[in-house]
Amino acid sequence: MDQDILAPEQAEKDNYKETDVFAWANNLLAYKEDVKIELFLISKNYVLYRTSLAQDLRAQLEPLFVDGLLEYLFEGAENGMTVRGFEEAESEEGVLQRTQTFKVPNLRETLNWIKTQEHEIEVFKDGDHDFKHMKGLLARISHPDMKHSVYVAKVLPKSNVMQGKTGWMVKGGKFVPFDADAAIRIPADNQLLIIDEDLYVFSQARLKQLFAYDAKEASIAEKKVTEINEHFKLSFPEGQSLQTMVEGKKSAIRKLQKIEPGSVSQEKLLDHASELGIELMEDDAGAIIIMDEKDMSKFVNLLNDDYMESALTGERYEILKKKPLKAEEPDAAPTVE
Repeated sequence: MDQDILAPEQAEKDNYKETDVFAWANNLLAYKEDVKIELFLISKNYVLYRTSLAQDLRAQLEPLFVDGLLEYLFEGAENGMTVRGFEEAESEEGVLQRTQTFKVPNLRETLNWIKTQEHEIEVFKDGDHDFKHMKGLLARISHPDMKHSVYVAKVLPKSNVMQGKTGWMVKGGKFVPFDADAAIRIPADNQLLIIDEDLYVFSQARLKQLFAYDAKEASIAEKKVTEINEHFKLSFPEGQSLQTMVEGKKSAIRKLQKIEPGSVSQEKLLDHASELGIELMEDDAGAIIIMDEKDMSKFVNLLNDDYMESALTGERYEILKKKPLKAEEPDAAPTVE
């Protein structure tokens, strides 16, 4: 078992060292035919299940999970491919994008099974589990000459799974009933590669589909959190921060995209909260206390101006969707022919 695949998030940030995916590919080439590849299924709630594979299938693992990656990386290195973080640029020709595993909550949860709970990972059995609840595949690639195992993750589309009761086969020139519990077709495209703390993303769509992580949104949200921390004094429980509290909260992350932290002072924000009867507490140093997700939501909603008091009824509301009013244009003059 790898001991440092998933250290606590802060430790990962502090100890993070960028990997070299091209050097990794060169090193792997020398013994790629001797690597050990173990295959896991990833469920919809990011629980891992082992797979029990017939020996005849093991020869197919390397072409499916290693060869395509190496071919892509060697061709890329030859043509001057560069590696960039999502924060640095959009996806474009000749660029391989990368982020860190500690930034992707559902990936961290998946890898945590291998780091801390590998002895609890069950073998997938069709009678006990359901293919309908599986959303992806994780291949663990190891070799005695490799310092750490690496991982390849792929989405398992529903269209690639065939249940026995609904399947037909062509055999001897005629259709016959499918005689297995289920069948799957492994996607052959390059999707996600994990080396140490780095996640190399060959397909942003697959990253979002498998781990519900929108790299662009997360990058913007991270920058907004930095700006908020510069403009406001905030106090959190030990081990927590605004970044950890908004993590995985789609609604809060979407709102952060729109916020301009410098447009309002902390004093005005607190005054506005008091006028609306929304409780935000301050500590002795004058920092706004964010104790939990509820406090975080109130703070983000206030920044996004999501509360209002009706001048007509005096009722107070949380606005779920804002559409700015536009001044009506005067009627166009009639056309003269």
